[in-house]
Amino acid sequence: MAVSTDLIRELREKTNAPMMDCKKALVEANGGIKTAIEILKKRGQIVALKKAGRTAKEGIIESYIHSNNKIGVLLEVNCETDFVGRNEDFRKFVKDVCMQVAASTPAYVSREEVPKSTTDREKEILKEQVKGKPEKVMEKIVSGKLEKFYSEVCLLDQPFIKDDKLTIKDCLNTLIGKIGENIVIRRFVRFQVGEDIG
Repeated sequence: MAVSTDLIRELREKTNAPMMDCKKALVEANGGIKTAIEILKKRGQIVALKKAGRTAKEGIIESYIHSNNKIGVLLEVNCETDFVGRNEDFRKFVKDVCMQVAASTPAYVSREEVPKSTTDREKEILKEQVKGKPEKVMEKIVSGKLEKFYSEVCLLDQPFIKDDKLTIKDCLNTLIGKIGENIVIRRFVRFQVGEDIG
């Protein structure tokens, strides 16, 4: 199927993926934008999985100070080479993640960082809330609410502030797929006037 340049451009604007990848995804999706986005997302995840084992020791530390000067963020994002550390898409992503941390107040980078005691306590609270329901229903509800908990406290699971259909992990995987290097959000610190650092 032939795909129009306008359609390719629209997909590129929505996903930031390379033009040829957008064209291939649209052909595969018979011109459907939503399906093409899913195809690109899956490809990004596959590339990210392949790159995950590679060492990321380069990168940058970015800072963001909110316009009211009451919230500030320091963020370290690593990549494999200094060349990628200077890449415009990489730097734009890091800036966006800085703003995400300022706006959404995550406590951890990933769910693997959440202490077991915190997860266990959260599960107990959730089980208490759905007490009296059948066991299978209770498990399903607790599992769903636990996912919501992770999407609030874990940066990678949070909906992206510029497009809530994507998580930060989706954006990261797309960037890894585009750049072809392992990229890791290493750590962040969020400062807010009058608040202790967690």
